[in-house]
Amino acid sequence: MQAVAKLNNNPTSTRKTRLVVDLIRGLDVNKALGILKFTKKESAVKIEKLLLSAINNWEQKNELSPEDYGLFVKEIWVDGGKMLKRFQPAPQGRAHRIRKRSNHITVVIDSKVAVEPKLA
Repeated sequence: MQAVAKLNNNPTSTRKTRLVVDLIRGLDVNKALGILKFTKKESAVKIEKLLLSAINNWEQKNELSPEDYGLFVKEIWVDGGKMLKRFQPAPQGRAHRIRKRSNHITVVIDSKVAVEPKLA
């Protein structure tokens, strides 16, 4: 059983966030949380919180303890979000365009051990 968590309109550039995301793709959840905890990038804090949310989503979906099922980061990707366009004054009456970028992060976690679906 998979669980998904999404973070929309994260106010960091896509390129900077992908550097952190590439560190944890395919790793065990506990190892990924350890890497994110000690990564100095600003995006690591938000991705750590998102990964904890995905773990909690898996736990609520299956009503099981996640420690016994070997959860790992199956997929994680970063898409570009909306871009705020601003102008900054420049010398001689000109203006430079400032693009404040944002992104959307999606995490999919899965278990290595098969989980039997509960029948209602």
